[in-house]
Amino acid sequence: MKDQLLIKPIAYIRSDFKEKFGIPRQSGRAPSLTAEIVFEPEYAKEEALRGIEGFSHLWLLFDFSASHREEWSPTVRPPRLGGNARVGVFASRSPFRPNPIGLSCVKLVQAEKRNDELVLIVSGADLLDGTPIFDIKPYLPFADCHTDATAGYAGEHEHHALQVEFPNELLAKIPKDKQSGLCECLADDPRPSYQDDPKRIYGMRFDDYEIKFSVYKTLLTVISVTHA
Repeated sequence: MKDQLLIKPIAYIRSDFKEKFGIPRQSGRAPSLTAEIVFEPEYAKEEALRGIEGFSHLWLLFDFSASHREEWSPTVRPPRLGGNARVGVFASRSPFRPNPIGLSCVKLVQAEKRNDELVLIVSGADLLDGTPIFDIKPYLPFADCHTDATAGYAGEHEHHALQVEFPNELLAKIPKDKQSGLCECLADDPRPSYQDDPKRIYGMRFDDYEIKFSVYKTLLTVISVTHA
């Protein structure tokens, strides 16, 4: 019998993304957004973070908890290819994997101890609220950054930022500390790559708000902001 490893979450993330639609396509695409990594009591040991503030960025290993499936497929349809072409699952960052483990790089803002909670505040996270975190490792620029790396089909179909038209009276409904991050998410174009209908109204959940918008060519226009 093959060895099996039991992995337990060491923490969970608190973020403004309450559903998958609207989450940035990769980490760092919305650098103004902050999130909190809250450690489970068993791992809420300040000594476990000793030295962490010397690192500007961290790797998060996490569970694609909203994408669990009983079966897996050796090929997937990346959104970057319009949802039509298939590539190997190991040549993609699809959440639908044999083991639904994700990897994300975030910027460390600070570590805090709040009563019984041990918290890391990070920015640029691309994780759903409540996502289980399996491990945290420091990002090492001299080892992890490869300036000569190629991006395959992902580089060939890179998304370009949209211009965001957000009327002031609607933007004012969003807390000031979240406005820039929301605009960055919208500029990253939350729509699936294969959708380009200028008449369609899209809805995106962000924090406690429902954001409705439309897109015409390279202009995204926010239509309404309501409490979810």
